[in-house]
Amino acid sequence: MPSIITHAAVPLALWCAADRGRIPPRLLGAGVIAAMLPDADVLAFALHIPYADAFGHRGASHSLLFALVLAVLAALSAFFGSRRPWSAPPCQPRLASTVQAAAFVFVCAASHPLLDALTSGGLGVALAWPWSEHRFFAPWRPIRVSPFAPQFFSARGLATLLSELRWVWLPLAGAVIAWKLIHPAPAAPRDLS
Repeated sequence: MPSIITHAAVPLALWCAADRGRIPPRLLGAGVIAAMLPDADVLAFALHIPYADAFGHRGASHSLLFALVLAVLAALSAFFGSRRPWSAPPCQPRLASTVQAAAFVFVCAASHPLLDALTSGGLGVALAWPWSEHRFFAPWRPIRVSPFAPQFFSARGLATLLSELRWVWLPLAGAVIAWKLIHPAPAAPRDLS
């Protein structure tokens, strides 16, 4: 897996690329949580659930179904959560903000197993669970797999962070900058009074 910190890169990049206020802070927070949440399955090790089990590490919580469930929860929260949906800019209709919340959380959650599939180790990710327990890897795997907590602050952990910087953070930063150059923010309306 990339380190837990790097899983936040995708929601942060989307937030940076979006027009100011398009992704409110609470929705950004939900996206960061959704991007990191699949790794809560490391608790399986403490519960003696085998790594290769459907509920082991990189199993069910790394599936597209899990990302869809999180998206539905975000949509329900956005729609029913308050008078003004937590994901809505002031002028955005309720249905549009609900769809935005669901789409953003789905992309953030789905980015987790896709990044894990790009790593150099582990057993792959169960993207198609529950229809298949097959573990998938990307054909190209440039990201060093992160060591677990006790070894994270070691030479191997530093090598992993440098790998993530090279293959995740810098490409996403470049993509955000390119997007901003191609699609500049709309100019603020002038007050002619």
